[in-house]
Amino acid sequence: MKARSILLHVGLTAGLLLSVFPFYWLLVMATRTTADIYSFPPKLWFGTKLGDNVSRVFENIDFFGAFWNTLFVATACAALVLFFDSLAGFTFAKFEFPGKKILFVLLLATMMAPAQLSLVPSFVIMAKLGWVGSFKALIIPGMANAFGIFWIRQYAQESVPSELLDAGRIDGCGFFRLYWNVALPILRPALSFLGAFTFIGAWNDYLWPLIILTDESKYTLQVALASLNGIYLSDYSMVIAGTLLAVIPLIVLFLFVSKQFISDIAAGAIKS
Repeated sequence: MKARSILLHVGLTAGLLLSVFPFYWLLVMATRTTADIYSFPPKLWFGTKLGDNVSRVFENIDFFGAFWNTLFVATACAALVLFFDSLAGFTFAKFEFPGKKILFVLLLATMMAPAQLSLVPSFVIMAKLGWVGSFKALIIPGMANAFGIFWIRQYAQESVPSELLDAGRIDGCGFFRLYWNVALPILRPALSFLGAFTFIGAWNDYLWPLIILTDESKYTLQVALASLNGIYLSDYSMVIAGTLLAVIPLIVLFLFVSKQFISDIAAGAIKS
C-alpha cells in the first residue's frame, strides 16, 4: 500500500509538472528576446525584457480596446448560453412532450458535424441580416449550443429530484417558477462549469471573428494578436508577451470558478 501511494503521488506530481510547464515556458519566453527563443540550449529562466515586449504590444495594437471587445462578447455569449441551455436541458431532463426523443437525437447529431462546415452558411446568413462587421454576428449564433444542452440535461436528470418538482407543482409553481426557484439552485455546479467553458471558448475564438469582423476598432484579442505576426518577419517575443496578457484573465477566471465549483459540490453533498 505504501509503494502504491508513492507511485500515485509520483504520477500526480509528474502530471502536474507537465500541465504547468507550458504556462511557465510562456512566461519565460515573454521575458526574453526573439533571439533567445531560438537559442540552443533553450534558456529556462526568466529574462529582463518583459516590460519592453509588453510596451511594443501596446504600440502595435489597441490592446485594451480589443480586450474590452473580447470581454463583452465572451460575457454576453456565456450569459445567453447559461440561460437558454439550462432552460432547454432542464426541459429535456424533467418534462415529457411530443417528439422529445427525436429532437434530442437531432441535437446530438449536430455535435458530430465539424464547426468549420457551418462557416460559409453562417456568413451568408449574417450578410443577409446585415450583421457582418457587428458584434451581433459573434453573439447571437452562439447563444445556445448542443453540448451545453446535453451537459445540463445529463446533470439535471440525476440531480433534480422529480419529487421536489411535484411538491412545487402542488404549491402552485408553474414551469418558470420550477426552473428558477427549484432547478437553478441545484444546477449551480453544472452552470459554473458551462459558464467557464463557454467564456473561455468565446475568449479564444479566432476563426469566426477573423471572418466576420471588418472594422479594426471591433477586433477581438485573438484577431488583434494575430495581426502582430508579420508576413516576412515576426517578433515572437512581442507576440508571446501579448499572448501572456490575454491568458491572465482566463487563469483568474479558472481559479475563481474552480473554487466556486468545489464549494457548490460540497454544499450539495452536505445538504443531501
